[in-house]
Amino acid sequence: MKKIMIVEDDPLLLKTLGQVLKKEGYEVILCENGKRATEQFQVVKPDLLITDIYMPELHGTELVKQVRQQFESQIPILILTASGEEESVLEAFRLGANDYVTKPFNPRELSLRVRRLLN
Repeated sequence: MKKIMIVEDDPLLLKTLGQVLKKEGYEVILCENGKRATEQFQVVKPDLLITDIYMPELHGTELVKQVRQQFESQIPILILTASGEEESVLEAFRLGANDYVTKPFNPRELSLRVRRLLN
């Protein structure tokens, strides 16, 4: 079973994303901020990381940077953010993100993107 780590500071959205992806057959690890995600990353060893950009304690772009540099992981990273700000998106891609989706999002589209990134 593929493991997906979801990092989102909105508790309702975090829970909803977890439920959607569990129904798709994935094991889901929920983290309420980037700091918690970095603490769990090496233990969990997820197959995919979905992260927001704007979060307290550790910005999503910093999390992407740590995953790529500190943990030397090449897992796919999907940015899920309310910000369509071009600079934030470009920065995430420069640091190693593979895809991004803006909120609000279509759950079916998200599921397809997740499946594509995991294949």
